[in-house]
Amino acid sequence: MSNKKRPQILITGATGQVGGKTIENLISNTSIEIIAAVRTQEKAKPFSDRGIKTVLLDFDDASTHLPAFEGIDRIFMVTGYTVDMLQQSKVMLDNAKKAGVHHIVHLGACGPDDATVGHWVWHQLVERYVEWHGFSFTHLRPQDFMQNLLSYGSEKGTNQGVLNAYVANARLSWVDVDDVAQVAALALIHPELHAGKTYRLSYDAKTFDEIAQLMTDIVGKPFKYEPLSPEIFLQKMKDAGAEMAYMHCVYEHWKMHANGTIPRASETFDNFYDITGKQPTTWVDFIKKHKAQLEY
Repeated sequence: MSNKKRPQILITGATGQVGGKTIENLISNTSIEIIAAVRTQEKAKPFSDRGIKTVLLDFDDASTHLPAFEGIDRIFMVTGYTVDMLQQSKVMLDNAKKAGVHHIVHLGACGPDDATVGHWVWHQLVERYVEWHGFSFTHLRPQDFMQNLLSYGSEKGTNQGVLNAYVANARLSWVDVDDVAQVAALALIHPELHAGKTYRLSYDAKTFDEIAQLMTDIVGKPFKYEPLSPEIFLQKMKDAGAEMAYMHCVYEHWKMHANGTIPRASETFDNFYDITGKQPTTWVDFIKKHKAQLEY
């Protein structure tokens, strides 16, 4: 019997939707060992109950980093939606380097290398820091998540058949979170195949009017799109006490979408089959899969 150590993969953002789905894509693979990063012992219990190892990791507490990274070969790196992600990412990567981590799969944001949207740029700065440190890396740049039409933050994505968004009649490109998680898992299992790659992840471009029509056709109840001013989003975030440096970037990019000033905002890619051997999820697929959740 081989005594060769299985690579240990640390999943940050394990309690979130992308991190959680990435774990689901990894859990049956016996060639690796999954470790879920959690901030508290209470959050560790659901993983421990399933036989998944956990470590305590707080991005804001550097004293937790080296113990969490001990023995880790690869990290799925998911940061929070605040401007603090810049400082958190730098310190975390510094400590991952000290701990001997080899491969980083970073969940970033939309856009080409010359993106100017604030929070997209922040993610690209983190990408460059990963590269500067000499890690083997895979950068993931997903476009808008289809799941946002089910819920966005604490709000339902549709209300009695009404879709609201802040982008006027813009055509956006979309990706299913399940597809992002599949790519993340493969990049973690096979870094030798995916090292040095930047994967733009978007596979179906639609306007909200087009999405509403597809929902009407598939769910069998009327759906319609009612655009909202980006100013409404900004006020909601202020009222909710959100971290406004990040949310102001989001507000500005809603305005840019609405004005049609984000180049190639509806761009899609043909890389998914080459990465996974499967076809990506389309809006028709997604609506059929989540038909019960869209009923009202």
